[in-house]
Amino acid sequence: MSVDAKYWTEAKATGGGRNGVSGLVNGQLTVTHASPKELGGSGLGHNPEELFAVGYSACYLGAMRFAAQSEKLGTVPDSATVNAHVGIGPRSDGGFGLKVKLVVTMPGVERAVAEKIAERGHFICPYSNATKGNIEVTTELA
Repeated sequence: MSVDAKYWTEAKATGGGRNGVSGLVNGQLTVTHASPKELGGSGLGHNPEELFAVGYSACYLGAMRFAAQSEKLGTVPDSATVNAHVGIGPRSDGGFGLKVKLVVTMPGVERAVAEKIAERGHFICPYSNATKGNIEVTTELA
């Protein structure tokens, strides 16, 4: 599979990684990092899992909107939300891994329609495509 990239961005990390600073090279976003308390850190900054959750939730919501419109499945209301829960922990075969749970709300949308939109959103979303087969991702309709 090849990707014809239409947009690129660039970020740079310095310092200690999980206890350093990262940001966009264009200067429009800078994040100070600190490992979460649950992993032995101070918790006084942000971590890559938080940033992944922010990105995935926004991307997946946009993908559902795109799927609903382009495939004429219905309308995703302006009040729709996606909460991305991202967990990190040791893998059974060594190293660390991630788990994701996406909680989707689409007020006023019939459940069967919402399920189809959520399913097709995964087909469209680059985060879902990147994680498929690599990270356990579950989707829950609230």
